[in-house]
Amino acid sequence: MSYRDEVILETGDVRVRILALEGEQATAWHFHTAVTDRMLCLEGAIAVEFRDPREHVDLEPGGRCEVAVARVHRVVNRASGTAKYLLVQGVGRYDFNVTEESTS
Repeated sequence: MSYRDEVILETGDVRVRILALEGEQATAWHFHTAVTDRMLCLEGAIAVEFRDPREHVDLEPGGRCEVAVARVHRVVNRASGTAKYLLVQGVGRYDFNVTEESTS
């Protein structure tokens, strides 16, 4: 999976980035062991999908979502054009733990 990633700020405990997903592209299913993800949709339309329980949050420009530590999730571009979102991760050591694709 490839997406555009622009780093705005990165310290030992906080990361701030702008990510761009092309049409219908998605991040891998993953979780973080120490950081909370906070997302702000900047352009296009994205969905933040969750597991256990299975749910999703649709975001359009200005919409926000928070993903708790250890919650398995992914971000999906819901449209055919480019979608961009601001991602603030912290406070804690960053990791990206990929899980298997969902079958349900």
